[in-house]
Amino acid sequence: MKISIERDILLKGLNHVHSVVERRNTIPVLSNVKIKADEEGISLTATDLDLEIIENLKANTLDAGVTTASAHTLYDIVRKLPEGSQIDIEKNENNLIILNCGQSNFELSTLPDEDFPEMSSGEMPCNFTIGSKDFAKIIDKSRFAISTEETRYYLNGIFLHAIDGNLRGVATDGHRLACILSDLPKGADEMPSIIIPRKTISEIRKLIEDTEGDISLKISDTKIQFNVENVTLTSKLIDGTFPDYERVIPKTNTKVMSVETKTFSSSIDRVATISSDKSKAVKFFIESNLLTLTVVNPEAGTAVEKMLVEYKSDSLEVGFNARYLLDIASQIDGDNMTFTLEDPGAPALIKDSAHEEATYVLMPMRV
Repeated sequence: MKISIERDILLKGLNHVHSVVERRNTIPVLSNVKIKADEEGISLTATDLDLEIIENLKANTLDAGVTTASAHTLYDIVRKLPEGSQIDIEKNENNLIILNCGQSNFELSTLPDEDFPEMSSGEMPCNFTIGSKDFAKIIDKSRFAISTEETRYYLNGIFLHAIDGNLRGVATDGHRLACILSDLPKGADEMPSIIIPRKTISEIRKLIEDTEGDISLKISDTKIQFNVENVTLTSKLIDGTFPDYERVIPKTNTKVMSVETKTFSSSIDRVATISSDKSKAVKFFIESNLLTLTVVNPEAGTAVEKMLVEYKSDSLEVGFNARYLLDIASQIDGDNMTFTLEDPGAPALIKDSAHEEATYVLMPMRV
């Protein structure tokens, strides 16, 4: 194998694929990226056995071939080479990769490409395209609520399904919930309900960062495949049943409070300075057009802040986790956010004045 490639092109490809590779692997070849060269250029492949990414890059191939090399080492080398430089890569008779760039020369050890696993995508009966911005919105507005608790593995991703003529993305950790609607793409009405793992969500979000057009999705009951320009990302889905989240979305709350988003976020952030790291509890006392925020920490002291709101119902006292409130407020694009409440034990329904398609639910705390 012998190729010549622009440093910036190779770096962009390695930036995508190396993040799939885990730093610690019990199977040595999984630490490597597979490099395959043919007359059309090169392809880079990385996998952790649950997720596989293949990126095709333009390169001048002088001699076709295939090899594998340490993904993180190769990425670090290319990252430190001068911008705009040309890199020559070849595999010699000792199965070493020789990398030359200007006055820099590297010899990298390899592992046999035959040992590199391939993820068979299998039959994927559901195919559709969706705008990259629409899919990015589903991810951005919901992933903060993905659970990190490994015991409830079925909450470790975004639940994606077609319902009532919409594509809906839902994430929850049992304390807060995010539900985002998007127009249902043509061909998606028969899609199975799936749970996309957290790592896959992170990787696809990186890929669509600079994409303006549509992305292509292929889905089966066990796998999902994304095609974004010159990159194919295939992932296993979480094998589990997502809970009936509709049951926790309040339908009968009657007490409505509207607050100015930035003012509310700043106020919560200030009073939370006093709260203990564990509880982060902040008490709301809501009366006619006035919200009083109180945090009491026996060790640090007390913080109280008042702010004007729109509220016409009976007075209410309820507690919430300050960090969760800030997480939700950071997703609100509108000038105002609306809380629909009922009593100290009922979950709060939170809406964005700019996006009716986004719904958030927050469980209360005892304070």
